[in-house]
Amino acid sequence: MSRFRCIGLILGLLTTGLVHAETYNLVVQPIYTPERAREVYAPLTDYLNRATSHTFNLVTPKNFHHYWADMRRRDDWHLIFDDAHFTDYRVQKFDYTPLVKTAEQASFSLLAGPMLMETELDTLVGRRIVTMPAPSLGFSLLTEWFSNPLQQPIIVSSAFTWRDTVEIVFAGEAEAAMVPTWLAQRYPNLLPIRESRQLPGEAISASAAVDDAAREEITAALLKLHEDESLYEVLVELNISQFEPATEAEYAGHADLLKSFYGY
Repeated sequence: MSRFRCIGLILGLLTTGLVHAETYNLVVQPIYTPERAREVYAPLTDYLNRATSHTFNLVTPKNFHHYWADMRRRDDWHLIFDDAHFTDYRVQKFDYTPLVKTAEQASFSLLAGPMLMETELDTLVGRRIVTMPAPSLGFSLLTEWFSNPLQQPIIVSSAFTWRDTVEIVFAGEAEAAMVPTWLAQRYPNLLPIRESRQLPGEAISASAAVDDAAREEITAALLKLHEDESLYEVLVELNISQFEPATEAEYAGHADLLKSFYGY
């Protein structure tokens, strides 16, 4: 093979690689303030930028109101990392595909503050329960528990993070908090009232704009992340042990939690 033909072949391969390299937006649900979310998810974004041929921009929505509205109208949210009910909703409505999920399943716990003497669910009717705003998973599960419109608690949704909910209870501004069970376990001085059923862990799902080759590359990178001890920080920030393969079937039906919210 002549030198010029060889150079042409190499340039052709490089050009092909550049054509397939894309820029994708990675969106995360607003369970942190935007500033804190950038700290938590930046290691994951940086890893994907290094481990794949693509470029990833981290998108941190301001709150659940904006998140829910934008989820239904944005076509540039290429990858989204969030809870089971949102994942299934986008599969059903917007043709997203789950790629990977956290190894840890998700559940929520309702915790009673020190001012609440009784710990039965019915005793919270008319009392204040603090959680993240609708339609977060914590809020959605509360609406499932309190399905009678005449027997409702007062849901305080002013928290910016799950930890905020506990601080609001300690401040005496609510009688109970609805939080992820992993967080509830860190507050043994709060009494558990009820724990939700287990749901599949948070998933990273891809829109139809992400082609099959890119999906396979992203999935492969995420599934092997835990094998490199030098990347331990990435998983610690996410509070998970590793990613596992995800399927549409295991998320099917969880979108029903969103049916009572405007815009479904």
